Amino acid sequence: MRVAVTGGCGFIGSHVVDRLVEAGHEVLVVDTAERYLNPEAQHARVDILDQDALTAALVDTEVVFHLAAMADVEQVTADPVRAVRLNIDGTAAVLEAARRCGVSRTVLASTVWVYGAALAEADLGGEELDEHVPVELDHSGHLYVASKLAAEMLMHSYRELYGSHFTILRYGIPYGPRMRDELVIARFVQAALDGRPITIAGDGLQTRNFVYVEDLADAHVRALSPAAQDQTLALEGSTAISVRQIADTVDRLLGPVTIDHVPARTADYRGRRISAARAKRLLDWSPRTSFTDGVGRYADWYRTQERPAPAAGSRPVPKTPPAAPAAKARPVPKTPPAAPPAAGRGAAD
Repeated sequence: MRVAVTGGCGFIGSHVVDRLVEAGHEVLVVDTAERYLNPEAQHARVDILDQDALTAALVDTEVVFHLAAMADVEQVTADPVRAVRLNIDGTAAVLEAARRCGVSRTVLASTVWVYGAALAEADLGGEELDEHVPVELDHSGHLYVASKLAAEMLMHSYRELYGSHFTILRYGIPYGPRMRDELVIARFVQAALDGRPITIAGDGLQTRNFVYVEDLADAHVRALSPAAQDQTLALEGSTAISVRQIADTVDRLLGPVTIDHVPARTADYRGRRISAARAKRLLDWSPRTSFTDGVGRYADWYRTQERPAPAAGSRPVPKTPPAAPAAKARPVPKTPPAAPPAAGRGAAD
């Protein structure tokens, strides 16, 4: 099957591309970057906000996975207008390009953060929240959540108006090789390896159901099944892990470490109990990698990456060989000229 992945050079997107290639699919990466570009994939250096170029790139594509977005909540807070353009206008542009090209289905990368807007009454009784739980728009909280809720609404609207099929994948909190340095597990591992203290925002009791990125990528291949058409699926981790437990895990694997506490972030997602039963039932998917194993794999990967020397007084960083140059990907025939690189980088990471 010929599939496209917007943001296919980002953290999650690059793993999705790798898994799709391994499964035998013909993959087109739509991304203005090429940092983690799979050499077996085609590459269209196209900004998702360039409607004409994006439409031309998706010709003859059967399914498009839309992962390009502004996913760093700190960046969203700092530049809300650009976040809205990328996360909402970008989704509309992908849906419209898919409609014009006769793409059979668009798969949207969403997030379990949207459950932060779930009705408070849904928590009564301690039951897990599923994909049908109502949301309260006035409780959407962070702008990132609002942008993802709006993107999900667009998927449903295109289905209603134009018959465009969709799948919405609500990611648990992903982690693993290639994740951004700003993400909590990455920061803790890097601090431990550099001999610096680990910093926890708030009391450290806020929980996340982390999902190892390769497990998450596997769900995308499974989502090509007809069973996932017009479905919303939560890809939640199986075990709630508190920020304090992350620090303790890093301490066991890489310590000893010192832990410092700082004030909590505004509008932080504290976590809710979310069911992944539908993904198990429809896709036979569930996470397979334990949290400890996943953190260990990330630490092993990180050690192989070039990084600056630590500040004076910290433990020395082991020498690592230089990173191999990226292989040149096969170009897409007759790809339109590249759009300006201001937007469209695959950053569902």
